[in-house]
Amino acid sequence: MDELKKVTGRKSSFGASMKAVFWSFFGIRKRSDYENDSASLNPVHVIIAGLIGVAIFIGVLLLLVRVAVAQ
Repeated sequence: MDELKKVTGRKSSFGASMKAVFWSFFGIRKRSDYENDSASLNPVHVIIAGLIGVAIFIGVLLLLVRVAVAQ
């Protein structure tokens, strides 16, 4: 239980989690940045940022399909 508190109590901003998730969608990440992120990012923030990223990605795809079909 102490380990769970230690992991979720990491000090990192939600913006840093969004940035890490954004770059992971493209698969472009330095190994040193990945290691820093894995040591400092809050896993709950990463999950929420991932869900937001997926929603934005699906929204953009739907928009592109509607534009393509409308023409």
